[in-house]
Amino acid sequence: MGAMMMPAIPVTGNPVAPEAMTGRMDAVVNKRLADAALNAARSKGATYTDVRIGRYLNQFIITREKQVQNIVNTESFGVGVRVLANGTWGFAATSDVTETGIARAAEQAVAIAKANSKIQKDPVKLAPQKGYGEVSWKTPIVKNAFQVPVAEKVDLLLRANAKALEGGANFVNSQLFQINEQKYFASTDGSYIDQDVHRIWPNFSVTCIDRQTGKFRTRQALSAPRGMGYEYLDGRPDGKIAGPTGTGINGYKDSYDMVEDAAAAAKQAKEKLTAKSVEPGKYTLVLDPDHLGLTIHESIGHATELDRVLGYEANYAGTSFATLDKWQGKNFQYGSKIVNIFADKTQPGSLGAVGYDDEGVKTKRWDLIKEGVLVNYQATRDQVHVLGENESHGCCYADNWSSVQFQRMPNVSLAPGQAKYSVDDMVKDVDKGIYIAGRGSFSIDQQRYNFQFGGTLFYEIQGGKIVGPMEDVAYQSNTQEFWNSCSRICDESDYRLFGSFFDGKGQPGQVSAVSHGSATTRFDNINVINTARKI
Repeated sequence: MGAMMMPAIPVTGNPVAPEAMTGRMDAVVNKRLADAALNAARSKGATYTDVRIGRYLNQFIITREKQVQNIVNTESFGVGVRVLANGTWGFAATSDVTETGIARAAEQAVAIAKANSKIQKDPVKLAPQKGYGEVSWKTPIVKNAFQVPVAEKVDLLLRANAKALEGGANFVNSQLFQINEQKYFASTDGSYIDQDVHRIWPNFSVTCIDRQTGKFRTRQALSAPRGMGYEYLDGRPDGKIAGPTGTGINGYKDSYDMVEDAAAAAKQAKEKLTAKSVEPGKYTLVLDPDHLGLTIHESIGHATELDRVLGYEANYAGTSFATLDKWQGKNFQYGSKIVNIFADKTQPGSLGAVGYDDEGVKTKRWDLIKEGVLVNYQATRDQVHVLGENESHGCCYADNWSSVQFQRMPNVSLAPGQAKYSVDDMVKDVDKGIYIAGRGSFSIDQQRYNFQFGGTLFYEIQGGKIVGPMEDVAYQSNTQEFWNSCSRICDESDYRLFGSFFDGKGQPGQVSAVSHGSATTRFDNINVINTARKI
């Protein structure tokens, strides 16, 4: 997946030397600059203004076998100003980070808002938000990845590659993505918020070839991108969680051993070459968190975005079957009684973790599905009135200073089971099933209802035991049927985070980073097809 995404990685900003990618913006200077925008917008008739001064740093290191293919360092620095005037939004951005340049952008934003108001039918209803004064928040990292020498990071990737080649891989590429968002937010509500956000993603793809048949199989990394520093790659003192007995699958919680995973990947890619091809039919599925996270993302995360539910995303990304008529006392059974889905922008180590969103709202946790019933959506300050609420959920985000902020998916996760229940316990309870780990290809309709998901690794379960690897597996269902088939969830000790750096949405398009947590979960009587057979 990482390799396929590489050509489309959204690299923004100007090239910069690695040594220039450290240090922080000056909050005192930023406050003075922000006040210039707030005052200029107010003088032109804005009733509300927010300012985002952003410094966005990216480092991508890409290798293949024994060579470094590319090292990309970029920095983007500028200001975005959003205003309300005549009940209508206006937005302007500038890379001229001076009091004069920012004031000019604020005036332009007001002019745009007033022009837009001539065709605005209903004024924006903005939920009240208290000001927090001068506050700050930082991803609680131990080691800043940007301060680690590039040579040390290249050495890690090449050691992982070498381990895969030693294990019989024919091809291997690896990548390390690092992101630092330095964001200063100010608004006429009285907030001056300084945030320092860090994210990291180690990834690789290992391919093994059968020279006689020309057949090849690939195994992607089982890493999850995290809202952490370089300590994520420093070792795994307590971070490893064993998968089902006999599979050799490893789950990583708060640290990740890339070299170990690469060694396992070569072994498993070779196994896939001779693995049994699945017989189509109904199976019990045991889904690893690194796989289930994508299913949560597509069938619940996107389906409960309020702007999608209201049709605002229809032209680009579709709508949602989880419409408002299924909510608020309707007891719509989205899933079984044990399915509890929550949104949480405060989850430690997650990609979406921040102290405050891009509207100056303090982040929080809230329920989307409670005991299987749809109870809420994801909404921002100008949306919550639709739900009869007067407090934003704190899930507004822009991917750059030059982009306008709008509703983005927070971390959306499946709560673990309450009773002690391990992965081994779950496998023992399955008579005919398939264990699936890792991400694969998928397809889902425009309403987030009918879908098909593949995976990376598949293991057959018979009589409560793992009996060997399988191939050519994909499962089909619809969202409501699938989540109502959820019958068991492992406990907190198995809870892990899946994640995506590049979740796309909006026109013009933006990307955001989001995590999805879960423990290993069982789904009964799911339709499985053989992807290698012609219909």
